[in-house]
Amino acid sequence: MHYAGRTTSSKPVRVDMRSDTVTKPTEGMRAAMMAAEVGDDVYGDDPTVNALQDKAAALLGKEAALLMSSGTQGNLCAMMAHCQRGEEILTGNDYHVFVDEAGGASVLGGIMFAPMPVAADGGIDPADIDRTVKPEDEHCAISRLLTLENTWHGQAVPLARINAAASRARDHGLLVHFDGARLMNACVKLGISPAEMLAGADSVSLCLSKGLGTPAGSILAGSREMIRRAHRVRKLVGGGMRQVGILAAAGIYALDHHIDRLAEDHANALRLAERLADIPQITVDPAEVETNMVFAGLPDGAAAPLQAHLCDRGILINRGEPQIRLVTHLDCGADEIDLFVEEMQGFFA
Repeated sequence: MHYAGRTTSSKPVRVDMRSDTVTKPTEGMRAAMMAAEVGDDVYGDDPTVNALQDKAAALLGKEAALLMSSGTQGNLCAMMAHCQRGEEILTGNDYHVFVDEAGGASVLGGIMFAPMPVAADGGIDPADIDRTVKPEDEHCAISRLLTLENTWHGQAVPLARINAAASRARDHGLLVHFDGARLMNACVKLGISPAEMLAGADSVSLCLSKGLGTPAGSILAGSREMIRRAHRVRKLVGGGMRQVGILAAAGIYALDHHIDRLAEDHANALRLAERLADIPQITVDPAEVETNMVFAGLPDGAAAPLQAHLCDRGILINRGEPQIRLVTHLDCGADEIDLFVEEMQGFFA
């Protein structure tokens, strides 16, 4: 997601639909953070961090887990733990690891990307994996890893599509990493457990600071050996944190209280799309809304003045041409949606 234009307001913010990363900790989460027992996590003796890592590993169906400062850091540590310099990552041509993470695996790890087309449902065609994997030839990079993503632009990629791509990767001897920044949104939408979703993956990153509502943090999970290597990479990129049990407590609270409620965000996104569809100047299809994202088409030249108009009224959006992405979250409920739609109607009146 690229950011542009005016995104802050001098007035109190009434609605913020830029992303689900803007959530504030709930009172219950703040209380859990205040009460957290802490230690020095670089020494491995922060009990709350250890508890979160154990809890997350069990939830995700993996042997071990590691707390990261961000999803980008989690993906980077995974890619560098799986791949050596001169090796190659197969991924979608608009997946986050390829377009929105500053090329970290290439810059820091000497790892190439081999982008492939992404289908309309967010999946990767196994035939494209066949075409992209490199032969055993000294002229080529060594294909080592496939990365998958779910959700993808708010869509929940079907489990069959995930499994088909992962299985074909296995046929070629590839490892599989799963960018699950909004994994729980996909699981809630599809009605499956995280462990079932990830059965074909060697590792997974899960953001705690998006729909799950923590102030910061992400989980990387995989085998014990892979997590050991990722731990070393985390140190290399400056990710060692000290008394971080305060954040880990927020993560535990989120996993206990904020997964099932993601269905509310999905329902609110559908409500938003249905109401926006009544504004003639906006193009939106409620049938395309699957989780917590709405993509609304705007008339040519409307994005910048609309963003400024809303900002002046304490409503924040990211500018998009020709579409804007609107994201619902635990701080954006039905009342905020109705207020947002009212201001949109006023702009286009």
